[in-house]
Amino acid sequence: MTSPYVQEITREEHLAHLRLYPDVSHLQIPEWAAVKPDWQAESVGWFEGKMLVAAALVLYRKLPGTPRYLAYVPDGPTIDWRAPRLERWLDPLVAHVEERGAFSLRIGPPLVVRHWEAATVTAGIADPDVRHLHDLAADGLDGHALDAAERLGRLGWRRCAEDEGSGFGLGQPRYGCHIPLAGRTVDDLSDGLAPHWEKALRTSEMSGVRVTWGSGADLPDFHRLYTATAAHDGFKARPPAYFQRMWKALNAEDDDRLRLYLAEYDGEVLSAAFMINVGSRSWHSYAASGRRGRELRPSSALLWRMLCDARSSGADTYDLRSITPHLTESRLLGRLGFKTGAGGRAVEYLGEWERPVGSQGKALQRALGIYLGRR
Repeated sequence: MTSPYVQEITREEHLAHLRLYPDVSHLQIPEWAAVKPDWQAESVGWFEGKMLVAAALVLYRKLPGTPRYLAYVPDGPTIDWRAPRLERWLDPLVAHVEERGAFSLRIGPPLVVRHWEAATVTAGIADPDVRHLHDLAADGLDGHALDAAERLGRLGWRRCAEDEGSGFGLGQPRYGCHIPLAGRTVDDLSDGLAPHWEKALRTSEMSGVRVTWGSGADLPDFHRLYTATAAHDGFKARPPAYFQRMWKALNAEDDDRLRLYLAEYDGEVLSAAFMINVGSRSWHSYAASGRRGRELRPSSALLWRMLCDARSSGADTYDLRSITPHLTESRLLGRLGFKTGAGGRAVEYLGEWERPVGSQGKALQRALGIYLGRR
């Protein structure tokens, strides 16, 4: 069986393919390229004969002082990961990015290896002998994902360290949290809430917290809360221009691709978050809140409204993004309890993998590591 070949495709071809196969990550739609101006972007397609059978968004970033690029496919590519010969799909991609001047290719297979239900995580948090999700028996294990990891290793791919790429705009979370929505009613979602979550939701409702959709004009209110969250949680805040660019880019093709939700009390915005909608999944992104009004539990009201809206819009999964896998006391443990308390299951992805490209690939990968270590 001959391998598919990879070549550049137009934005229009990429969008047309996604209309047939819409269930990809929001990081794999052509619109995402405009959110990342520090990267060069290219839509590529896998062809069997003249038929486009798969597509991906590839981001390129030049290694300073060289003419060579790091190529990155975040949350992708969306290929047949159950195929017995993954090299049929991956080798043509490696050859293509080498032609573009890449010295390394990094990918993020969109595969969940194992998951833990909310009750399992809650029990683990309460058990002083449990320090990590891996100390708990998983409620689900995907043998196909484990097999894909083994095959990647045999093909010369190396698993990236979770903190690798820091400072270079790289790296998607290895651990996340999903709330299943398919086939569930609002009552089913309510039944999945933890007692502390139900109490918080009642508090916000009785206090008169109101959740509404925002518009581009509300981005400054969001950013005020977001910078406060960054200061509190100790991460570097993105500038307002990033979110203005994201708003414009993601809503360019579909004005419901990106929504902004605001939780207000007495005319003041207390909490805010984005919802990104692609295919059958909705992503909860950049949740933010200030110190004022926390006793009113606006974040609970906000997430509950977003969950219900995602369900009514036909989403199968609500993706709450990253969580900590460490179940010891830390500043991230409260966030984990908030997400699993809403009915979320903890998931472990296959993680990101990389492979050197070309004769200088390994040497330039080492140079990249040195460069990042100095930043």
